[in-house]
Amino acid sequence: MIRPTDPAQEPDFSTLANSFNLSVINEFRANGGRVGGPFEGGDLLLLTTTGALTGRPHTVPLGYVRAEGLLLVVASAAGAPEHPQWYRNLLAHPVVRVELGTDSFDTIAVPTEGAHREGLFAAVVRSAPGYGDYQAHTERELPVVVLERPEAPTDAPREVHSLADKLLEAHSWLRAQLRHIRDEAQAHSPGRPVGLGLQLRQHCLAFCQGLTHHHTGEDAAIFPTLARSHPELAGVLERLGQQHREIKRIKEQLVALLAGIAIAEPELLRAELDRMSAELEAHLDYEEAELLPTLAGIPFPPVRPAPAGD
Repeated sequence: MIRPTDPAQEPDFSTLANSFNLSVINEFRANGGRVGGPFEGGDLLLLTTTGALTGRPHTVPLGYVRAEGLLLVVASAAGAPEHPQWYRNLLAHPVVRVELGTDSFDTIAVPTEGAHREGLFAAVVRSAPGYGDYQAHTERELPVVVLERPEAPTDAPREVHSLADKLLEAHSWLRAQLRHIRDEAQAHSPGRPVGLGLQLRQHCLAFCQGLTHHHTGEDAAIFPTLARSHPELAGVLERLGQQHREIKRIKEQLVALLAGIAIAEPELLRAELDRMSAELEAHLDYEEAELLPTLAGIPFPPVRPAPAGD
């Protein structure tokens, strides 16, 4: 007889939790954000993070609180001694997907610190007292995470009709994010009660990951297509590729500085940001001057050819 304490007879709580989460996720999406059971009538969202190790999407249902005009989630794990996996994921990949009701949008996940965190956690407990009970049952400080919805850059095209518009939209986002990060870096100094360490780190990583996504798309799709259809751009595309490689090298050095939670070398970080800013601005200006006239004639989204026989 197998004893009840045999691991083969113990319930797999991880599997049970995943199965429960999946049922909630399916119900949420099927009913426009409304669910029953223990979450009925509560404020619930779906958060999709990118796995810190796997790189795969990971979706969980979470309660949320709105306080001081901010959308907040708490990495409580019901008072468990360790942070939940979704929190570790967003530290590695700050850009996360939020589903709220029937709306879906990207945000930058920013854990709060110091007095800012204390004030927000107090507001969370006033709205949902259960989080206070969770905190009382664990020695770790429960992270309070702001889900920031970035504002559209003021210089971005209002409407996107061509690949040139799409390029300008991406460039406007990159420029705005880099300006914002450099402003934060100027305000950050270890030991000062400004609470910018995690915020600055998350914004820097989100910018670097957005830059990687943009350049990867250009190198893999846009540049090869242009090379085939516009051979006269061969020299320009080669130079842009070289610039991508140089910017990637600088970006990797910046990411290395952000490897820890605390940013211990603000002066070095500022120097790297200044160097990246100068390189990136020159690259974006050159790319726009050389490619926009050609890209303006390419519709976006692409026009699909009609099926044969239509």
